[in-house]
Amino acid sequence: MKNKHLFNMKDLSLKTIAIVIVLVSFNVIQAQNKNQEAFKNIKYRNIFKEAGYKKNAINKKLSKAYYDVFEGPNKVYFTVGDTMAYVSDVKNKDARTEGMSYGMMVAVQLDKKEVFDKIWRFSKAYLQHQSGPREGYFAWSLNPVTMKQNSPGSASDGELYYITSLLFASNKWGNDTGINYYKEARRILDAMWKKDGTGNIYNLINTEHKQISFVPEGGGYKWTDPSYHLPAFYEIWVQYAKDGHEQFYKECADVSREFLHKACHPVTGLNADYTEFDGTPHSTRWMPAAFRYDSWRVPMNIAMDYTWYGKDKAWQEDYAKRFQNFLRSKGMDTYVDQYNLDGSTPDFILQAGPVKKLRHSIGLVSTAATASLVNKDKASLDFVHAVWNAKLEPYEDGYFDPYYDGLMYLFSIMHLSGKYQIIVPQSK
Repeated sequence: MKNKHLFNMKDLSLKTIAIVIVLVSFNVIQAQNKNQEAFKNIKYRNIFKEAGYKKNAINKKLSKAYYDVFEGPNKVYFTVGDTMAYVSDVKNKDARTEGMSYGMMVAVQLDKKEVFDKIWRFSKAYLQHQSGPREGYFAWSLNPVTMKQNSPGSASDGELYYITSLLFASNKWGNDTGINYYKEARRILDAMWKKDGTGNIYNLINTEHKQISFVPEGGGYKWTDPSYHLPAFYEIWVQYAKDGHEQFYKECADVSREFLHKACHPVTGLNADYTEFDGTPHSTRWMPAAFRYDSWRVPMNIAMDYTWYGKDKAWQEDYAKRFQNFLRSKGMDTYVDQYNLDGSTPDFILQAGPVKKLRHSIGLVSTAATASLVNKDKASLDFVHAVWNAKLEPYEDGYFDPYYDGLMYLFSIMHLSGKYQIIVPQSK
């Protein structure tokens, strides 16, 4: 009788465990389904339409922006044979993970699978390390003539965009059309978690501070770049990476939002290109800290997070007002592309092109316009009209950057027309 009782108790325990597992699995599935429905119900504003532009004209504007960057006479997208392609920073004569991963994000958002696949194949063949301490990571710069890496190290934002665009591709096109997108995303993530300082190579994210590193190796692991802070991407990883680090990514998203509060000036909204993890400016051997080219991306990243998740709306709305009001105070047609954080003119000007000068750069005009998705003031539509009327063409001094200016412009048109979205798994 005693043994029978013991058997029954064991049987009951097993049944209890099985019930708990079923209930937990059910709750997880329910939560995922709930999230999916929430994502499907996000209102992606077509602020161009709100500003009075016609649907047909908006579609033409987006098509033209894509054509200019990827297909036109000043394109930055180049094919290699029939199966590969790269995105080039043409003025610097290289292909870098920033542009490659941006190109993939553009392609998946606009449903251009062939373009996406070609860029990924090139990235995997020529930029991704297949062995050694950097295995799974990417060389940030390559000479597309010689196909030799200019530098083997990574720029952490490239990996962030690669991972997120691959997860979106998995959701959009599935994993049985020639490339297992999910497997490729997981390979980068799994490789990231194996980096423990061996060979001076680390996790892309500083695990102590839960913030993206400037570079995941050496001293660059110990400070950050505000424009690399993409809390919305971490939220995507929580939902779709399924690698067991969901809680960590959730915390990273929250930490990034809090970080931006500290990094952005309380009056102007400006941030330095590089900062410490506490948001204070970080000067480097190549330039003193200031708002420069990297920083242009911050308002666009904040607008993305605001639209996709809306978890920090009050601060983000205040930030957008401060940032746009500052630029407006400098003149809608005359604000320049570099400032000290207090809005004064920097002594050091980072040169772009043959002439060292401050410009009213279309890249900043573009990203500043995305802040109108966050700024509730009707006057903020001025920035929307400004990017609508902007021309992706050489400046008066002859300088022309179809790569960085061009990609910022294209991203902006996508955001403002509601064509930059969370991509959920497609229903069968």
